[in-house]
Amino acid sequence: MQFDLFYEISQPPHLARSEAQAFADTLAEIELADRLGFGCAWLVEHHFMRGYSHSSKPDLVLAAASQRTRRIRLGLSVVPLPYHHPVHVAERVATLDILTGGRLELGIGRGFSPQEYGVFGAAMSDSRSRTAESLAILRQSFLRRPVTFHGEHYQLDALDILPYPVQSPHPPLWTAAVSPDTFTWAAQQQLGMLAGPFKPWMMVKHDIRNYLDSAAAAPAPRAGMTVGIVCLPDGKRARELAKPALTWFYNALFATTLPVLEKLYPSYEHFHDLGRFRSLMKLGINLKLLETFGMAVVGTPAECIEKLQKYREAGVTNLLCAVGAGALPTEVIQESMHCIAEDVMPALRI
Repeated sequence: MQFDLFYEISQPPHLARSEAQAFADTLAEIELADRLGFGCAWLVEHHFMRGYSHSSKPDLVLAAASQRTRRIRLGLSVVPLPYHHPVHVAERVATLDILTGGRLELGIGRGFSPQEYGVFGAAMSDSRSRTAESLAILRQSFLRRPVTFHGEHYQLDALDILPYPVQSPHPPLWTAAVSPDTFTWAAQQQLGMLAGPFKPWMMVKHDIRNYLDSAAAAPAPRAGMTVGIVCLPDGKRARELAKPALTWFYNALFATTLPVLEKLYPSYEHFHDLGRFRSLMKLGINLKLLETFGMAVVGTPAECIEKLQKYREAGVTNLLCAVGAGALPTEVIQESMHCIAEDVMPALRI
């Protein structure tokens, strides 16, 4: 199981840090992760989500990170395809793959924010068809020849999309996965899957099993799982620090997803099903609940190793660590990164 990093670039009020400092901290942590042997640093793309996520242009941040690092891979997690013209996406992806020296990982998704859809002029009911067409155009652009495509949303005729990516045939492709249907679709499309922190582990574990069962033997299926984590030599201190940080993060997460969780938007019916889970969260998000549902891992290295075994055993290949969930000072996050790299990773790497 590979250990990666996951970033929202959050701005929790209790940290009282500037946006500029948040970006500087993120870059410094990715630089440290490169030295410590983490596999990949993933950045989300969100818009208009003050506090929870200020990562609206992750490709620019990864471009900066690429010039400070040598080995760590750099991931977009994810590009919400319905918000963007696929030609722009193809150009950005190829350019970023060049700048990273062929270290780019590309995650795609549909997005979930009604506000984002409204601002960028896309209909949520078209999310699946736009995503499918955009993926088809992306894949054509990787063939290094003019692209012709005629679909419901996009019309392209012998378009020379430049530049070309460094990796052959293309950067590894992943998709965000929430609904059970998406896990099956990811396997059919030979995409890696990225399970976010929306659902409890008991649900995600079942989805991963369906994904693995549906995937072809080659290429090897890739299953990513995001988990909030705080690992320190002193378990009591880890819990004291993690409690407010992880509670803030998950409160912010569910406040952000509330419009989708509690309304039946076309093509997003499964999010409504998660509203039953959210009704439980309304009773009060706390660290114990998050740990019980497998959405957070906190403790000493030995405790974290024991808690993380279940993800590896279930087939998770990439553990996306939201260290401190972006809600702790960078000094603590970097201390935890050292602890994970030196005492946890060696025990759980495949």
